[in-house]
Amino acid sequence: MGSGLSLALFPVALGIVMLGIGLSLTVEDFRRVARHPRVVLICLGCQMLLLPVVCLGLVTAFDLRPELAVGMMLLAASPGGSTAGLYSHLFRGNVALNVSLTAINSVLALFTLPLIVNLSVAGFAGADGTIGLQFGKVVQVFALVLVPITIGMLLRRRFPTFALRMERPVKIVSVLVLAVVIVGAVLGIRDDVLATLGEIIVIVALFNLVSLAVGYLAPRLLRAGHRDSVASSFEIGLHNATLAITIGMSPTLLDNATMAMPSVVYGSLMFFTAAAFGVLVARRSVAPPSTPAGETAGQALR
Repeated sequence: MGSGLSLALFPVALGIVMLGIGLSLTVEDFRRVARHPRVVLICLGCQMLLLPVVCLGLVTAFDLRPELAVGMMLLAASPGGSTAGLYSHLFRGNVALNVSLTAINSVLALFTLPLIVNLSVAGFAGADGTIGLQFGKVVQVFALVLVPITIGMLLRRRFPTFALRMERPVKIVSVLVLAVVIVGAVLGIRDDVLATLGEIIVIVALFNLVSLAVGYLAPRLLRAGHRDSVASSFEIGLHNATLAITIGMSPTLLDNATMAMPSVVYGSLMFFTAAAFGVLVARRSVAPPSTPAGETAGQALR
């Protein structure tokens, strides 16, 4: 499967993932998030402010060549991806918080991502590259995320028995489809990936692990609950690598495959690091095994 076809199929994979997540959600999940906005603000602060600073420090410490440095900053500026909600679902995080954060991040990224990337291009590459703010992309993000989730939630409310029965099969299919799409994209540009892998694998891995750790520890240090912190870790630690790859390789945007390489490596690596991290934090759950999945955020904060 070529990289072009893989990117074309990604909306389908994303739709399946979001449908599966929707099957597990109820309206009450979102009401709990609205009643406790503190964690949302913590996550946004880490995502928008702290991570770009961390990434800049890593890029400087590793003395990456300009194109790869811009690619790392592009990755850091990208919002959380759809896989954040999937991993949060798998490891008992607050999925409603992930959905809310993804929606908010997608809007804010329309302004923060071009700003960070354009400054990076000017600072590292000495050029005035620009990334336009496209309203059509905003609509597309909301459609791909919110429409399947809404359908899943409606099915859960109207046919609860069917929704519960389908939740696990849809979850398995979504993981398989995402894996096929990512592998296809990487195989399509494997020569470019192999040529730069040695330069970026360590910094990409470090950035991924630091992002996951910051996403979990920052809310915990500020007395957030375990489920909220798990959701935060995946939202902050799993960036939208596909968006970053598209911006890097698109002829109408950066048009530079090398700038997309950090995101390609990150998008492949994060599935394994996130799974390992999820197992680790699951063992540190403050809730007993018998705690209902519908635990309120207020209870989690106590």
